[in-house]
Amino acid sequence: MAPLAALVRTALNATSHIAAAPPGRVAFELFRHPIRRSRVRGSERELHELAATEELTVNGKRVRVYRWGDGRRPVLLVHGWKSRASRFAPYVRPLLDLGMSPIGFDAPGHGDSGGRATTILEYREVIGRLAERHGPFEAVLAHSFGVCCAFLALAEGVPARRLVAVAGVAEFGFLVEGFATTLGLNDRLEQDLARRIEHHLFPDTEAIWQRFDATRRPELVTAPILVVHDEQDDVVPLRQARLLHEAYGEPQLRLITTRGLGHRRVLTEPTVVDNVLAFLAEPLPAPLATAPDAAPDAARAAPAGI
Repeated sequence: MAPLAALVRTALNATSHIAAAPPGRVAFELFRHPIRRSRVRGSERELHELAATEELTVNGKRVRVYRWGDGRRPVLLVHGWKSRASRFAPYVRPLLDLGMSPIGFDAPGHGDSGGRATTILEYREVIGRLAERHGPFEAVLAHSFGVCCAFLALAEGVPARRLVAVAGVAEFGFLVEGFATTLGLNDRLEQDLARRIEHHLFPDTEAIWQRFDATRRPELVTAPILVVHDEQDDVVPLRQARLLHEAYGEPQLRLITTRGLGHRRVLTEPTVVDNVLAFLAEPLPAPLATAPDAAPDAARAAPAGI
């Protein structure tokens, strides 16, 4: 465990037995705010700077959007926590070669967007707004936390012909479980954190652990799905991919497992990129996948928060 995580773990657990509120607030703030913003890497800079940019505003936060291509057959790129759109750089030129138009965004609190943090509902709002402006999507390609956000958007009516989920979170509750495990939080702090998420981040949203769970209502996501996950992912365990596979099943969902790539490198590994592109290039005669029985009014409710 990193020195910072070990220090925070010791301080929070020791204080939790004296006064629950102060360490609970500290854990909550650490959960809701990315510790740092990711920067554009040297290998990403050329394509990053070639993108046409535009901006949206979500809950008063400025969101930077990046577009490549002529707008035909748009592919939405959804990054994960503490990441940014430029991480999808290895996909941009190949997608253009396939006649597709990549579209990415930096979520609030990430990359070049405003704000200090974001929520799954703000991701959902951004995805919905981009679908209205540039969709329907030929595909959605998501990584990590962006995966559960993408599943939520498709389940609530955003049209996409395919979905690619790399190293993705399936269960929304895993975010608390994984955070608590990383920092070694005791049961009292973990339970307090879950209550704070319910009451402070989503005060007007019912049953968040069910609504945001990508495996709960698989009938609402009818697009073909490719899931890629590394067996040695130490951030989001392979179990999350297995849960998606169990929920959606063959032939709708195809699961590819890798070994030795971890949580981040799996996104940009050339063999993974090739497999994703091959999946996106497959003929797909079926009409756009939508979720007609979703609740659009509820889907667009995005309370202010992280």
